Amino acid sequence: MINKSPATSRCHSSLFLLLLLMLFSMPSGAEEAVVDKGEKERNTLTTLLNLVSIRGNLEQDIEALNRKIAAADSEARKQSLSQALAKLNADLANTEKNFVNISAGVDLSVLQGKDETKFDFQQELFALLKPAIDEMKDMTSRVRQKSDLKERIVFYSERLAVLESALINIDRLQRQSDSERLRNSLMTLAASWRKNQAFMKSEHQAAQLQLDELLASEVSLSDASQSYLKNFFQKRGLYLTQALLVVAAIMLLSRLSYKAMRRVMPGFKRRHRSFRIRLLELLHRIVTTLMIVIGPMVVFYVVEDWVLFSLSILILLGIAWTLRQALPRYWHQIQLFLNIGSVREGERILMDGLPWRVDQLNVFCTLDNPEAALTQRVPIDDLVELKSRPSRPDEPWFPCKKDDWVILSDGVRGKVTGISPEMVQLIERGGAQLTYLTGDFLAATPRNLSTNFRIKETIGVSYALQKQSTGVIPDTLRHYIQQRVEQEGYGEQLLSLRVEFALANSSSLDITVIADFKGDAGDLYNRLRRAIQRWCVDACTENGWEIPFPQMTLSGTVGQHP
Repeated sequence: MINKSPATSRCHSSLFLLLLLMLFSMPSGAEEAVVDKGEKERNTLTTLLNLVSIRGNLEQDIEALNRKIAAADSEARKQSLSQALAKLNADLANTEKNFVNISAGVDLSVLQGKDETKFDFQQELFALLKPAIDEMKDMTSRVRQKSDLKERIVFYSERLAVLESALINIDRLQRQSDSERLRNSLMTLAASWRKNQAFMKSEHQAAQLQLDELLASEVSLSDASQSYLKNFFQKRGLYLTQALLVVAAIMLLSRLSYKAMRRVMPGFKRRHRSFRIRLLELLHRIVTTLMIVIGPMVVFYVVEDWVLFSLSILILLGIAWTLRQALPRYWHQIQLFLNIGSVREGERILMDGLPWRVDQLNVFCTLDNPEAALTQRVPIDDLVELKSRPSRPDEPWFPCKKDDWVILSDGVRGKVTGISPEMVQLIERGGAQLTYLTGDFLAATPRNLSTNFRIKETIGVSYALQKQSTGVIPDTLRHYIQQRVEQEGYGEQLLSLRVEFALANSSSLDITVIADFKGDAGDLYNRLRRAIQRWCVDACTENGWEIPFPQMTLSGTVGQHP
């Protein structure tokens, strides 16, 4: 520790009084207009007189320190005095600068050459964050103090144990030694160690007492947190409220300005907006976001609450650090928002196994599937990795729509009663319900009967009717089936009917009935199949056409017994 001279103390006291005088002599904005010019001059003369007195005291102290440095007998003493001398020289230079500026009535530093100081970003950043760091240090001061005291207690306890063991060993050697000279040396060493022991004991006891006092005054973590938060909001509650009001005002103004733009600019109301309108909305959103971030910081700066201002900078830096990896993704989102990215409005994309038409691009995008009558709203971020393409009018969107009758690859036939991006529900004849995941439903290659369908049934006649099988029988069978269709009330659903020779099979001549029906009869698909088979059999019966039974002839050589 450096002992300050009385002159140094007087100098510092004078500086303190001068600062107080300057602080309280500064008039407020309302009072400055009524301060008399003569009173200002008297204050200026008083301040200059104090500065002259302080400058004289500093010069005396510097002269005294120079003499002490010259008379110092150790390098350590010279170094400590040199540090004090540097401090006094800095105070003298600052006092001289203030004297010159106050005498001139203006800041004359602009007349001096500009110092070329190297910009240090890290130093500048820490200068901005210092108030917040100091606040955090103050909040954790008791915890850190308790930790330091515990470390000191452990430190001295370990060394006291070593010293105690060493002193016991020296006492033993003193008793056993016959040499007076050795005993004196050991006694001198023991005396030195006992001094260290006494010092360490005092330090250990002081640390233990401070820790005991700290623990006695310690409160629970919840009480300490509540107390700190209470003090924090008591000091800064008004400023935080003002910041929240500024944010609310910015959001309200943003909302009103957006409504005004929609009202004034017709392009805002269109479903598919131009690039200019999209860019204007994007700039509006960006400016709103920046103002919401900067607004509270401006409040904290105006009210000069540097702790909240520093905390705001910390939060801002944390957000920037978090978003730095996401900037490319946000750039892609901006491109999509402006409708110049990989996904465009009105085009077709494939997402979650389903084709979708991009109906509208915005912060939340609207997708629809016109065939399945599906619509969903997704965040724009979900479209970043996708690509769209223009679609042709004849491209399919979904194999069916609600109330269609379908047949799946596993033979299941049912009416579609519900379609969603996740599931498709069918109801069979008789009322049984089946539910498929949409992906599984599409994988089952549904055959849609509601868009018209064809039934092909085959009947075989005997080879005895070979002459009639290619002409007479098909014509007769077609007229007969046409007549029966009309009789049983299926005439309106029948679109076309053909009967043709199909195949000369192994045991019969096959004739195929091809009937096309309207989609309205999709629910009667199996009934119509059975009816066509029945009509074919009835026609064969009326006309005496034999329907052969499939036969298999076994032939072989019978072996002779020798």
